[in-house]
Amino acid sequence: MYYLFATKNGTVKKTPASEYENIRQNGLIAVKLEENDQLLSVKPTSGNDKVLLITAKGKSILFDENDIRPTGRATMGVRGIKIKKDDFVVGMDVITAEDEKQAKNYEVLVLTSNGYGKKTLLSEYSIQGRGGQGVYTAKLNHKTGDLVAMRVLRNNQASQEETPETITEPSDLLVISKLGQAIRLPLNEVPTLGRYTQGVRIIRLNENDEASALALL
Repeated sequence: MYYLFATKNGTVKKTPASEYENIRQNGLIAVKLEENDQLLSVKPTSGNDKVLLITAKGKSILFDENDIRPTGRATMGVRGIKIKKDDFVVGMDVITAEDEKQAKNYEVLVLTSNGYGKKTLLSEYSIQGRGGQGVYTAKLNHKTGDLVAMRVLRNNQASQEETPETITEPSDLLVISKLGQAIRLPLNEVPTLGRYTQGVRIIRLNENDEASALALL
């Protein structure tokens, strides 16, 4: 088992989980970051999964985890996606072998700063080489704004701890703005569209406000 790290500047790193078993009271170094970079997300992996990165300017890349050589805790990692100066990563997820089998049923949900959103089938994302520029996951313009959040929607997937009677699948989407405005709507009201589309308006925002986060309920 490994931990997969992703930063806003598109760097990725994986480290054996065993390196984090004995954490001192004052903590320890988990990852080294370049100047002006920030840790965005950490996910557990099996060592043979796929990694999905999505950026604010609507680019995405899906690559094999085996393209990342395991390194120790105090390391900086390698390039996951090549991004332009005005772009940055907004989300990362790990795609397992089971996810790939369900790629025609699972979907990638994205949300823009101006409140537009959509879902796209996971099967529309093909495997690429790590470190490339990726492909478009959304068509963005002044009306939509940049992407601010993403989630992979997994349906009918039970964990080892759950039984069919206790599974509760997300059915609603909660969107929250920077100024505290919120809306809750059924996930099935968000349309499933191709990768290079702008989506539909999910939330109408007040002037000088932006969508900033989403949650699945």
